[in-house]
Amino acid sequence: MVVWRFGDRPGEPLLERAQPAGPVRIVSLVPSLTELLFALGLGPQVVGRTGFCVHPAHAVRAVPKVGGTKSVDVEAVLALSPTHLIVNVDENERPTVERLARDVPEVVVTHPLTLADNLALYECFGERFGREREARGLADRFHDARQALAAQHWPQRDAVYLIWKDPWMTVAPDTYIADMLAQVGLRALAPESQRRYPQVDWAHWPAWNSARASHSDTSAVVLFSSEPYRFSAQHAQAFAQQQGIDPQRCVLVDGEMLSWYGPRAIEGLHYLGALRARIEERAP
Repeated sequence: MVVWRFGDRPGEPLLERAQPAGPVRIVSLVPSLTELLFALGLGPQVVGRTGFCVHPAHAVRAVPKVGGTKSVDVEAVLALSPTHLIVNVDENERPTVERLARDVPEVVVTHPLTLADNLALYECFGERFGREREARGLADRFHDARQALAAQHWPQRDAVYLIWKDPWMTVAPDTYIADMLAQVGLRALAPESQRRYPQVDWAHWPAWNSARASHSDTSAVVLFSSEPYRFSAQHAQAFAQQQGIDPQRCVLVDGEMLSWYGPRAIEGLHYLGALRARIEERAP
């Protein structure tokens, strides 16, 4: 887990930095971290968000939008006079962050890679913004949900987690999503690539062609995420027909539950158990 002030050495503890003076005004460009800020009781300090920051729905409606995660309206952000900007390595564009860092006193860069990194997020944000008690509450709920999930056991299965179509794209084993899947014995299967979100050439991917032909009780499943591409049942059915696999091996999943960190990760742990049970009911 990496949390640092933009321009500093990656990994330098966030809490060693001096905070900007005056009232805290936060613009968040990361949907899951916008939700975290509200969960910590920082809603009144959130003065800007992206159009993808949709939770908590009843509260974020009152917060001005500043574009999308990769299409940020820089002038709109600066007009809000933020003291803090929350960004993420995967979700936001570096040139945009570099431009904003010239005028925003504190740019907090995050890069969670594992489920456990949520604990560092809770602690860092709690201490940074004076919400230690609320952060401990989230951590307690996280531990309870994780322990309940760990008490269950499943056979190992390969899983291809699809995030995009035209071109097809999946997630590499070193991603946060892959670590979430691993909590319930699902191993993220991906083509060899330097990219963390590689494109898929189905016909020339030996591991997939081997997995596709398998008819064992631990056959690979294909998970169709609801975001960033909104896959539907029709997509899953068409894919099964094209690839010649049992449609029961193609499963729609809630992308928020598997890719959002912060408080959504706690719900995600409960979701994972139910998802794996559903896979075992469906897949041969």
